[in-house]
Amino acid sequence: MDNKKTALVTGASSGIGRSTAVRFAEEGYNVAICARNESELHKTLEMINETGAEGLIITADLSVEEDIAMVLERTIEKFGRLDALVNAAGVIATGTVEDTSVNQWDMMMNINLRSVFLLMQKAVVHLEKTKGAVVNVSSVTGTRAFPGILSYCVSKAGVDQLTRCTALELAPKGIRVNAVNPGVVRTNLHKNGGMDQDAYKAFVEHSKSTHPLGRIGEPEEVAELILFLATEKSSWITGTTVSIDGGRAQTCAR
Repeated sequence: MDNKKTALVTGASSGIGRSTAVRFAEEGYNVAICARNESELHKTLEMINETGAEGLIITADLSVEEDIAMVLERTIEKFGRLDALVNAAGVIATGTVEDTSVNQWDMMMNINLRSVFLLMQKAVVHLEKTKGAVVNVSSVTGTRAFPGILSYCVSKAGVDQLTRCTALELAPKGIRVNAVNPGVVRTNLHKNGGMDQDAYKAFVEHSKSTHPLGRIGEPEEVAELILFLATEKSSWITGTTVSIDGGRAQTCAR
């Protein structure tokens, strides 16, 4: 087994996933990066290589179970071990209980929740060998209700409970499982979910008033917390869902 620690980061083509992958590389980890957008993954790989670390691009669709198995297989084949699994891949879309389609619901659950479950399930055998850790990227919507993004909220609440349950189940194996719950962060998530540039600009401006610290977050800030939760610095923390949201979860709807 390679003595150099290895992290697998999904959703690493942009935003929190990309920043997290680079932060692990800066810490000296080998980093396997996974997403659907191969061209953007190459940009992330360049950033990893600039740190002197080694990266591995894995293009995959996490709504496909066979792709999920392949992601783990290629990571172990390349690096021989897994010390940290970061589930950062996610999608968002608008929709209420009245107008959310079954296809939209299933897509949200498959990518945001089902893929996290399957990756964790298939990673256990490798994480047990290293006494590794899992960090799931959830959302403030996992802990608070927001109208108009029903399936996203439910998927993230599921991630939170999945985190707590698996933390108890995997603790005897020495595997820690935690989640981070960001507020609005400067990423492509909302634009990929259908928000145009003008609407996103207005959304960011409005978010200054909904986050008590008066601004949205940056992906690098979330990456720092993810790194902490994945390393020995948090060796007695498991089963937590940690808010990193400028105080957003403490406010009432407005």
